[in-house]
Amino acid sequence: MADNIVMGVDIGGTGIKGAPVDIEKGELVGERFRILTPQPATPKAVADVVGEVVEHFDWNGRVGATFPAVVKGGITLSAANVDKEWIGANAAELFTQRLNMPVTVLNDADAAGLAEMRFGAGRGRAGVVIMVTLGTGIGCGMFVDGKLVPNTELGHIEIDGKDAETIAADSVRERKELSWKKYAPRVEEYLRRLDALLWPDLFIIGGGASKKADRFLPLIDVRPEVVPAMLQNEAGIVGAALAASEAGG
Repeated sequence: MADNIVMGVDIGGTGIKGAPVDIEKGELVGERFRILTPQPATPKAVADVVGEVVEHFDWNGRVGATFPAVVKGGITLSAANVDKEWIGANAAELFTQRLNMPVTVLNDADAAGLAEMRFGAGRGRAGVVIMVTLGTGIGCGMFVDGKLVPNTELGHIEIDGKDAETIAADSVRERKELSWKKYAPRVEEYLRRLDALLWPDLFIIGGGASKKADRFLPLIDVRPEVVPAMLQNEAGIVGAALAASEAGG
């Protein structure tokens, strides 16, 4: 396999998807493959699905995987939308043993942000850039002059006594059957709260909701510039591959 092709896997609370990635172009090599996240999303169950995704491509080589949690040194330290068994689990070791190939693990929103900063809406942007992924939960990746500040977990800030992702995650919109017009003020409230705390120069909106960005982003009025992720819901896969490439030297 060419050195510029690396396998990326994006693990979410709803689905686990992956594809080989051309890390020089930031593009998927072939059609992505997706399987529903097992319920309960225990370490073994998730590792087996990751194995299925990777094996679908007959892959043998470096693998990058995102995870919806704080990840330090390959160890998952939180578990907002997956089984609590993940807290303190060595995800990198678990996936490496299951796949019998080296796996790099990082926070899902951090991965999406890496892809957008390299190939997408954040390319060439200095200052403070915040990647916001609106999906099962809310993920955030923060960059200062292009450098990642890992594991910011800003999706869990408090708004009116509630966890922000219980207000503005895309899954909340789906569950409450909100129109995009009614969903937009929730996202605006969340972005205003982040702006008050961090004064970013740019918000990049990714995750599942980004596929319909034109339906709600024009309705949002906040101080910083707000743009949709250019890689949309593929950003996590691309960012995971990038992280694996850099970890592999």
